[in-house]
Amino acid sequence: MKMMLDAGHGYTTAGKRSPDGMREYEFNRGVANYAKVLLENYQDVTVYFAHSDKQDIPLKVRTDQANRLKVDCYVSIHANAFGSSWNDANGIETYVHPIRPKKTTELAQKIHKNLIISTGLKDRGLKEANFHVLRETTMSAVLVECGFMTNREEVKHLRSDTFRKTCAEAIVKGIVDHFSLKTKIDFGTSPSKHPSP
Repeated sequence: MKMMLDAGHGYTTAGKRSPDGMREYEFNRGVANYAKVLLENYQDVTVYFAHSDKQDIPLKVRTDQANRLKVDCYVSIHANAFGSSWNDANGIETYVHPIRPKKTTELAQKIHKNLIISTGLKDRGLKEANFHVLRETTMSAVLVECGFMTNREEVKHLRSDTFRKTCAEAIVKGIVDHFSLKTKIDFGTSPSKHPSP
């Protein structure tokens, strides 16, 4: 099972920041990092990153890599924005391409449901969009928007390490449920059947 996690944008992407200066990529990569660690606890799972901390990877390079590796699942992680100044737009929304197989919609629904339950933020729904990462990938591809950088309350969450972990756990829970992943059995930490004398 091969997964690709895509922390949207990069450190230097113009405009992708909150009115008080938080870079969207900081949130996106934080969630991706936590999700990778969690996914690697499951059997036969290999996780790739579409992004890089060194440079902003072009969208075509990201999707070409996913297609070349023949990954089974592509999840693009983002924080939302409405304009560039503070406003009341809030909540979580999840996107799929308008022309996609049923299994992609089912994966998106599971991820979205878990994000809403885990974060308690407003449910903005499952939506369709012709985004490059959804259109040009040949596997199930989902894009999540985990709250608004332009909302004073939600940006506090986006800055929080706890919230980033919560989003990662929710995304992974949706993936695990959809693909029926099994956890690894760590015999090294199993308690001995024979107590010490």
